[in-house]
Amino acid sequence: MRDSVKGGALTEVTFFILLSLYTQNHGYGVMQFVEEKTQGRLVLGAGSLYGAINTLQKRNWITPVDDGKGRKKEYVITKTGKEIADIEIKRLKNLVSIAEEIKGGQV
Repeated sequence: MRDSVKGGALTEVTFFILLSLYTQNHGYGVMQFVEEKTQGRLVLGAGSLYGAINTLQKRNWITPVDDGKGRKKEYVITKTGKEIADIEIKRLKNLVSIAEEIKGGQV
């Protein structure tokens, strides 16, 4: 995972995982979310997903949720994770703004 906390630049996979966890979700649900939202451009394997989930937990960007009901472990984005996602959204908007300015209009 090559995410830069300092610069705010996230990998696309990390960004979509964070977005997928604004609503409590389990690993397979995260995989489906990412594939659906990217129209199949990004497809996560279980190993990649769970490696990313472990890293995001260590960074306190997501946290497991124990609802006591099922055997599937669910996760949700933390306050810190939301702050990181907001930084990335601002960074992406700035990139688009620069591109529009250079091209002289809408991209």
